[in-house]
Amino acid sequence: MPLFPHLFHPDDRAALRADDGALTYRELARACARHLDALRELGIGEGDRVGVWTHPSVATAVALVAHACGGIVSVPLNPKLGARELAHILGDAKPKLVVGAEAQHRALAPDSPFHHTRLDPSGDAALPELPADASPLLVLYTSGTTGAPKGAILTRRNAAFDLDGLADAWGWTADDTIVHALPLFHVHGLVLGLFGALRAGGALTHVGRFAPERVASELRAKQSVLFAVPTMYHRLIEAAERDASVRDGLAAARLLISGSAGLPVREHRRIEALTGRGVLERYGLTETLINTAVRADGGPRPGYVGLPLSGIELALVDDARRPIDTHDDATIGEVRVRGPNVFAGYLDRPDATAQVIDAEGWFYTGDLATRAADGSIRIAGRRATDLIKTGGFKVGAGEVEAALLEHPAVREAAVIGEPDEDLGERIVAFVVPGAEVEEGALVEHVADLLAPHKRPRAVCFVDELPRNAMGKVVKGKLRGA
Repeated sequence: MPLFPHLFHPDDRAALRADDGALTYRELARACARHLDALRELGIGEGDRVGVWTHPSVATAVALVAHACGGIVSVPLNPKLGARELAHILGDAKPKLVVGAEAQHRALAPDSPFHHTRLDPSGDAALPELPADASPLLVLYTSGTTGAPKGAILTRRNAAFDLDGLADAWGWTADDTIVHALPLFHVHGLVLGLFGALRAGGALTHVGRFAPERVASELRAKQSVLFAVPTMYHRLIEAAERDASVRDGLAAARLLISGSAGLPVREHRRIEALTGRGVLERYGLTETLINTAVRADGGPRPGYVGLPLSGIELALVDDARRPIDTHDDATIGEVRVRGPNVFAGYLDRPDATAQVIDAEGWFYTGDLATRAADGSIRIAGRRATDLIKTGGFKVGAGEVEAALLEHPAVREAAVIGEPDEDLGERIVAFVVPGAEVEEGALVEHVADLLAPHKRPRAVCFVDELPRNAMGKVVKGKLRGA
C-alpha cells in the first residue's frame, strides 16, 4: 500500500488548507502530479534528494507530498536558517535541487539549482503508486546539540508504520481534521501533522502564525484534533482564561495532543479546569518518530507519555546498557527502542549510526525515564543534560522542574547540574517568576515535595528561558549564565 492511499482514488473532500489557499483530494493529487512533471523536466527522479524551503503554505505541502509519492527524498529547510547552518545542510545532503517560493532563491548561492513552487491542480496526470517500503522519504537534520547537525534518514516504511500506530492509539480516522501551527521541517508538524492527516484520509488546517484565537476558531469549525507544543498550550490557557471563545474552542476539539517537550502537570490541570477536557501526550525523536502515546480510549495521564505503540519494543537500561526490569515509577534508566519505526541511519555517517544502534537493532535514545506499574513511561530528561549526579544520588532534572512548576509563583523552570567540589554536581534551577517569590521559598517547596537531596542548591531568576524553534529549552545556553 502507498503512503497516501486516498490520493489514488481522490474525491472532492477537503485535504489541505493554509493561508495561501485550500485543496481537495482531487486537486491535491493533480497538483502533486504536476509538480513531479516539472521536476522530471529538470532531470529530478526517484531517489534524488531535493531541498524544500518549508514556508507554511499549501504550495510547500504539495511539494513535500509530491516528493513522497514520487520517491524523491525531501530535505526540509527551516526558512529561518542562518547562512552557516544552511551551508552545512546543503553541503552535507547535497540536494540536486532546492524548491520554494521565489523570494527564497535569494538565500542560496547564485548558481544553486532552484525551482519556484507553483500551485497547479489542473490536468489528470497520474501519481506513481510506490509502496511504503524501506526507500528513503526524508532527511531531517537533528538539532546539533553535540556538534554539527546530522541528517537522519527516515523511510516510507518508518512513516507508514508509525502513523498507523498513532491512528490505532488515538482513533484517528478520515473524519478528523488536524489543526496545527507547527513548522514543516520537524517530525511533529511534517510527519504527524501533514503526512498523518493525509494517510488517515482526513484533512489538515495549517494555521500559519500561531494565535490562540485563530486556533480556537478552527477547532470549533469541525471534528478536530489539535497538535501543539507546551508553549502553545500555555498561551492557549492564558487566552482561554480571558476569552470564553478560546475556552470553547479547546473544549470542542475531539482530541488535544501535546508533544516535542513535556507538558507540565499544572498546565494539564488548568486545561481540565477550564474545559473539562484533558490533553494526551506522546514521546518520540527525529530518529524514531513516535515511540509511545497516551491512548484516547484510556483517558489523559498527566506527567506520562503512555505505552509503546503497537509493534514497538521499549526497554529501560542502566549505564552499562543492561535492562532494568522494574516498574516502580522511580528507577531511572535510558530509553531504548526497537521496531519498524527506527530510522535507516545518519546520512553518510556510519560511525554516528553505530553509536546509537546496536547489533540487535536497539536504538539508544539518550532520554531518561521511569516506568509505572502498568508500563506507562514518564520522561525524566536527556541523559546528556538532565541526569544530575549529586551527593551519590541520580536525580532527573524533569522531576525537579515539575515540582517547581507546582508553585503558584513559578511560570517556567529549567534545572541543570553544575560542577561542585563536594557534591560532584549541584542542582541549579532557572526560574521565570509569575509573581514575587524568594529563592528560599522555592527551595523549601521542592524539599517538601521531593527527597531533600533533590532540592535546588541555587535558584536563578530570569526573564525567559532560551528555546529552539519547537519550544524546547536549550539548556546549554543556561550553563555559565
